[in-house]
Amino acid sequence: MHIVMAGASGLIGTSMSAAFRRAGHSVVTLVRRPPANAGEVRWDPAAGVLDPAVLSGADAVVNLSGAGIGDRPWTRHRVEELFSSRLGPTRTLVQAMARSDAPPAAFISQSGSGYYGDAGNTVLREDAAAGEGTLAQICIEWEQAALMAPAGVRVVTPRTGVVFSQSGGALGKLLPLLRLGVGGPFGNGRQFWPWVTLPDVSAAFLFLLASPVSGPVNVAAPEQADVNNIVAALARALHRPALLRVPAPVLRTVMPGLGEELLLYSQRMEPAVLAAAGFQWQHGHLADAAQWVAGKAGAVQRG
Repeated sequence: MHIVMAGASGLIGTSMSAAFRRAGHSVVTLVRRPPANAGEVRWDPAAGVLDPAVLSGADAVVNLSGAGIGDRPWTRHRVEELFSSRLGPTRTLVQAMARSDAPPAAFISQSGSGYYGDAGNTVLREDAAAGEGTLAQICIEWEQAALMAPAGVRVVTPRTGVVFSQSGGALGKLLPLLRLGVGGPFGNGRQFWPWVTLPDVSAAFLFLLASPVSGPVNVAAPEQADVNNIVAALARALHRPALLRVPAPVLRTVMPGLGEELLLYSQRMEPAVLAAAGFQWQHGHLADAAQWVAGKAGAVQRG
């Protein structure tokens, strides 16, 4: 396939573009700076500038654009940036598709598990209602922007959860603390995190490129786990204790808004669409994922 990617320079995008190329696909990445090679094309999503010819004849456009959710405090300006860095590129891509002589066959536009807000122990399949909060509103508007793609374009909005990776990430300080034996769960630890390993995220997007699936897709492992179990699994894999719990009031004070939604909200997400379509996970079980992460310098990121 010929794939055009936006947001390919981040943690997920770097892994994904490499996975696409290993699978034999050609990848053109959209960049905001002068292109460094023939595989890059310059665009200006903040100004809505993208040559429609770049998308003409593409088999798929993959959109991962967006400022990091957890790497800076949620000031008013930062929250505005979280919205604009997602909506601007998505709208620019959709508008370019509408002007293209041959719009892409598929548009896979990232969303997140934050769509569901704080849902407690409720099992969340793709037909569950949207929740409340900053992340939920971002995801709602992000998905709505993607769905404005021209008729005939298959639109997929993957709602990706907590991505376990071996480098970088918004929660990159968690594993170093666990390695030192001074880490622990956040709050009471009974909140569910919809976790998935980075290779499985890339594999899921590869799967969605060739699948007829459209609409929202929960991208998470099939084994559901709360924070207590996730931290315990990582600690076991590292052969370290994980006893130093971070109280919820401390998180709310130190990380206003961000700590609440990113660390304390509960999303018991079930990847119903992927499972029904026949997707096979490399790390479907938490113990396997923890061993994979602990085997190398690791980190955990909120997707």
